[in-house]
Formats: sequence, C-alpha cells, structure tokens
Amino acid sequence: MISKNSIIHPNVRLGANCVVEDYAVIGAPPAGRRPGELETIIGDNAVIRSHTVIYAGNTIGNDFQTGNKANIRELNEIGNNVSIGTLSVVEHHVNIGNGVRIHSQVFIPEYSVLEDDSWLGPQVVLTNARYPRSPGAKNGLQGVLVRRAAIIGAHATVLPGITIGEAALVGAGSVVVHDVAERTVVAGNPAQPINTIANLPYPRA
Repeated sequence: MISKNSIIHPNVRLGANCVVEDYAVIGAPPAGRRPGELETIIGDNAVIRSHTVIYAGNTIGNDFQTGNKANIRELNEIGNNVSIGTLSVVEHHVNIGNGVRIHSQVFIPEYSVLEDDSWLGPQVVLTNARYPRSPGAKNGLQGVLVRRAAIIGAHATVLPGITIGEAALVGAGSVVVHDVAERTVVAGNPAQPINTIANLPYPRA
C-alpha cells in the first residue's frame, strides 16, 4: 500500500507488505549524491507514516515503523522491529540494533550506536560535539553508545562519547556527563547513581 502522494526515489527496495503513507519520501539523495546513486533497502512489513523522510543509503530490517514526520538521514544500519517516533531525527552513520524503540521528538546524532532492545523516551537528546563550532569540531565527533536493553527516560540529555551500560536506566530529565555502569540507575544533573536494576520493583532483562 503505497500512497500516490508519496515519493519513492530510484534504487529503493521495499519488502513485502509495506505501507507508505501520504507525502512520505524514501531514498532522497543526500548532498553531493545523485538520485539513485545510493541503494536504499527496507524490509518486509514496514509502516512509513505520513511526511516521513528517509534518505538514500539506509539499510533497514523487517517490521520497521515510523511516526509522522520522522527524519532519517543517509547511510544508517537499522535492524528488525525498530520504531522511530513522530518528529524524531536520526542523523547519518548511525547503527541501530533489533527491537529498539525511539519515541517522539528524539535526536540521535551521527556516529551513535543503539544496541538491541534499547529504549529512548520522548525528547531524549544524544549529542556528539563536545565543543560545538570550535575549530575542527567536526573532526572530533563522538556519538553515544547505548548498550543492550538500556533505557533513557524522557527529556534526558547525554553528552558526547558517553556509554550507557547494558540494562541501565537513566531517569527522566537527567544530564549524563559520565559513563553509566551496566544495570545501574542514574538520575539528576549531573546524573549520579541512585540505585541498581536489581532493586527495582519489577523484573528486568
């Protein structure tokens, strides 16, 4: 089901049973590239909601879905069963594993890695430039590494080069300035350890 109002650029491969809603754009060439120069692959059962823009050169697995007006830049690797919420932005050269949930209005900068089953709440901001607009800032970009099954709560901000450990939990509104150990709960500005996952009143992977 591909809307007649959507735009599918050359060299796009859509899997079976995909839905592309009104005014979505798939395979848009990034700056300096010709239309169709980069192949774009999206697996089976995708739901691309209205006004989403997916640039060329992405490889995306099965059961992918977006909210409205998501923006996904070029040359990303995205696994199976991933959702990217309304108005979220994924910059280029990002690696997203299987089962990842990215809620609405999230920003993920280039060179970030989100491992399997990680979860980012609404308006989470990951960063990759320690000194924006400084000389050579673009040469020293470091994305955030979010390990398997880690959770980052709503409105949290994570500084460049930080690792969020496996199955860790970052509280809502936190500013994360240091690595977070696996299975640790942190909160605050700056975020500090306040608990462990083992002590939470519900089971965690």
